[in-house]
Amino acid sequence: MEKILILGSTGSIGVNTLNVIRNFPDRFKVVGLSANNNIDLLERQIEEFKPEFAVVTDLNAGKKLKDRIKGKCKIFIGKDTLVSISSEMDYDVFVGAMVGFCGLAPTIEAVKRGKKIALANKETLVVAGNLITGLAKKFNSSLIPIDSEHSAIFQCLAGEKEDCIEKIILTASGGPFLNRSKSELDSVTVQEALNHPNWKMGNKITIDSASMMNKGLEVIEAFWLFNVSPENIDVVIHPQSIIHSMVQFVDGSIKAQLGLPDMKLPIQYALTYPSRLKNNFVRSDLPEIAELTFLKPDLDKFKCLKLAYEALKEGGNSACVLNAANEVAVDKFLKGQIKFPEIPELIEKALEQINFNDNSDLNSILECDKITRNFLK
Repeated sequence: MEKILILGSTGSIGVNTLNVIRNFPDRFKVVGLSANNNIDLLERQIEEFKPEFAVVTDLNAGKKLKDRIKGKCKIFIGKDTLVSISSEMDYDVFVGAMVGFCGLAPTIEAVKRGKKIALANKETLVVAGNLITGLAKKFNSSLIPIDSEHSAIFQCLAGEKEDCIEKIILTASGGPFLNRSKSELDSVTVQEALNHPNWKMGNKITIDSASMMNKGLEVIEAFWLFNVSPENIDVVIHPQSIIHSMVQFVDGSIKAQLGLPDMKLPIQYALTYPSRLKNNFVRSDLPEIAELTFLKPDLDKFKCLKLAYEALKEGGNSACVLNAANEVAVDKFLKGQIKFPEIPELIEKALEQINFNDNSDLNSILECDKITRNFLK
């Protein structure tokens, strides 16, 4: 029985992780869960999976849940407790399912303990890729990606030598605005941006998909996970979301990983790696799918993707600035304070104005994140 800690258990990745675990009751034991303020769902998860402890980062929500649980599970309250439970509690696999910068510090603690990291929190590698990969090597911690794109690459590289990789090809759905012109983006609503054609995700990730910042963050994540230069990481729009990503090798051959748009597949692979276990998930029917199309992304329309490539090539704290600025800009858009095209405009302003540094340690990363958020707010 592997003991699983899930940070972000009430989000889409966390819920799907529990859906996977539900199918393998003899293999996995949930020992810890966390949520921000969705205590109704968290309470139901506690009732079903009976973890030893749970974290609620929102203070008021945490107090309410503690009163309702009445000793059935130990409840920790506050954001700081995420770090303490990651560094002190007993678990084997750390599932990083939180969205945003807040997932960084607890992930670092899990890596320093040599844990297996099933990572969906792409911001961790975006803002601190050099730090995280260095610690993983030092403490013998394995980083297994949960993102469908990086899981696909991870699977395509199984049994291959690193020096045989010529190019990594990340696929992107194109989001809800693939067929809209750049000028039409000025009038899009929040609800339109949240209406993703293929995937059901949280609000922040869905907006990132609509702006293609999600793919930009994945380019940076791929750089750290697979040790491939930025020039050799391509993005291709694939509206059907059946091919999740590809690897081109030095002999010209291409490996692709295919599957329906279902996050349970990469989650199960991360949890069970290096094994593959039989499940009852819906299978792909290629004749029914019928068509697979590929398009080049428009970097003028989807400027967030262009900015991500530029930040990766710039190095230092540029990706940290990019991520923090994007989180603030997306929040402003969701609140109706800015228009959709202003998201990349704010990010570009931050990249131009925030002083460059080498971003070599956690303190400098935290400071850069704070400065960027204050600048844009």
